[in-house]
Amino acid sequence: MQIIKDREIIEDSWLHLDDESADLVVGGITVTLARWQAEHELLLKHDGSLGLRLKGDDPLEEIVPDLDKFELIVLDFPAFTDGRCYSFARLLRDRYNYKGEIRAQGDILYDQLFYMSQCGINSFEMANSHQLIEAMSAFDDFSESYQTTALKPDPLYRRR
Repeated sequence: MQIIKDREIIEDSWLHLDDESADLVVGGITVTLARWQAEHELLLKHDGSLGLRLKGDDPLEEIVPDLDKFELIVLDFPAFTDGRCYSFARLLRDRYNYKGEIRAQGDILYDQLFYMSQCGINSFEMANSHQLIEAMSAFDDFSESYQTTALKPDPLYRRR
């Protein structure tokens, strides 16, 4: 599967495990918060990279002590109208200083890509992955933002 990461189209090597998958595979895997909470000791011994998938109603504060264990945080956007994970991305970058990959996954529209990137999301697993080339131009829709963002912590009037 192809995704957009750091404004490039790349092949994605992460495997998203459901809560019923018995075996852990070698390589990069992501798990739900429920699975992380139930099996964190086993998952820490996993032979490969570890990522966490969050939904908008998951308690973000519960994973803060474990952020250094995850190379990838996947934020679920089940509908383009559900913006709760925008806040998660901003909190992860600004308040909790998370430096790893933050991925938006799900019902993501072209119009949202620029704003998601401003919140600190740097990869996108879109439901319509066949339109990735078209989606790349969304990052150039705006040249500046007036407000502070995860990418530009100073407001426009303080930038030089």
